Amino acid sequence: MASVEMPLKGGCQCGKLRYELSAPPITLYACHCTNCQKQTGSAFVLSAAVIESSFSFTEGEPAKVEWTADSGANRYGLFCGDCGGRICNGQTPSIGILSLRAGTADDKSWMKPAAHIWVKSAQSWFRFAEDDLLFDGQPTDYSPAVERFQSYGFFPV
Repeated sequence: MASVEMPLKGGCQCGKLRYELSAPPITLYACHCTNCQKQTGSAFVLSAAVIESSFSFTEGEPAKVEWTADSGANRYGLFCGDCGGRICNGQTPSIGILSLRAGTADDKSWMKPAAHIWVKSAQSWFRFAEDDLLFDGQPTDYSPAVERFQSYGFFPV
């Protein structure tokens, strides 16, 4: 399996908002919470946990929306004000990690989720694999998901 080249680049649907990630994602998970379902119009979203300081916008200025998540945390989302494409979510106060919408990356070869979170909100028709790492809600410890994602070998350690 070939390693993904860094920096990882991506952007919104219309291309006016672009970003760069200088460090590999920490993990990748499918989030089945009701907020993600509403934001995406889908059953879940693929989110990459990334170090906030390794993420930067290289073109355009993001618009921002704020809300209270199912977990009770104060969250915000950064998106393109022109096409509405969500790029990432963060938390206030910052915890140093952003949830990058993985599908916004130009290179999608690394998008294999290491875990599923908020499975208590998952759609009834969705079938998890027998060996999937599952969390009913917001994990307090992401280390099993981090270890599994790193074992895939998409990014050099």
